[in-house]
Amino acid sequence: MTSTAKSDPRPIVYWTPEISEAALIRMVNLVKGELTGKIALKLHTGEPKGPNILPPAWIKTLQGTIPESTIVECNVLYKSPRQTTAGHRKVLEENGWTFSKVDIMDEFGDAPLPIKGGLHLKEIMVGKHFFDYDSMLVLTHFKGHTMGGFGGSNKNLGIGCADGRIGKGEIHTVPGSDNLWSIAEEELMERMTESTKATIDFFGDNIVYVNVMRNMSVSCDCEGTGAMPVVTPNVGILASTDICAIDVACVDLVYAMTEAELCDNRDLVERIETRHGLRQLSYMHELGMGNWKYRLLDLDNGEAEITQAEAVAHVTPFGG
Repeated sequence: MTSTAKSDPRPIVYWTPEISEAALIRMVNLVKGELTGKIALKLHTGEPKGPNILPPAWIKTLQGTIPESTIVECNVLYKSPRQTTAGHRKVLEENGWTFSKVDIMDEFGDAPLPIKGGLHLKEIMVGKHFFDYDSMLVLTHFKGHTMGGFGGSNKNLGIGCADGRIGKGEIHTVPGSDNLWSIAEEELMERMTESTKATIDFFGDNIVYVNVMRNMSVSCDCEGTGAMPVVTPNVGILASTDICAIDVACVDLVYAMTEAELCDNRDLVERIETRHGLRQLSYMHELGMGNWKYRLLDLDNGEAEITQAEAVAHVTPFGG
């Protein structure tokens, strides 16, 4: 690495076009160096028989390389078997998350986590078990989202760590409203991001991020078998220690498909823009949660810096 690269203030986002169990482990190994003690593996385990979730078999192998790690989840606010711990555990079994303990962090209640500098929230209620962990590895299936526009690391944490009884309501619902989903568009992006900030402030340097750009429907994994068909090409796996940089990089790669004349990105771009999803990125930057300027390094080419257009030139249409 040159002295110029060493002095470059932009955070690194690693990228590989390979999407496999081996590639996932390789990417995690690049960034997990600061993870110590009890490690929470935060991922979305999905609704019943959800077709696009990260493969449990991959996570089983990965977890074997990370001592003292536990998969963590929280119950949900929307109508689902996962609203209750008992129903949630049945879905975990149905979806193949049987190889390891899954800690439903709000199983035994919730607790407040302070938020510094938020416009809307001063604290967020998280699952009580959240505080049992020293480090967190955020494993995210990057895809679209019905309300958020896209679901990256920010959504995985902001919604995923909020408890299902109160915290998720604090993000989605105007106090006193009968409509659970009465907060939308930019304020929803801001509340979700403030919730995420509480988590990354809590863990400090002991939190890292891996986004898997595979099976990217415009729908979230919370829609299960009702998710819209996948038409966006698979792009690869990204890893970083900077949450803003990795989510910006994923969105940049989606937009770069237009330059590469891969117009399959149109549905996902429309979903992001109609839901004001880009506000997630600008608000992370405003809150000092990371840097939206980054260096994209091609792991399969000697960690050479690469442009987004050069990266998406490697993809093929979904199913191709």
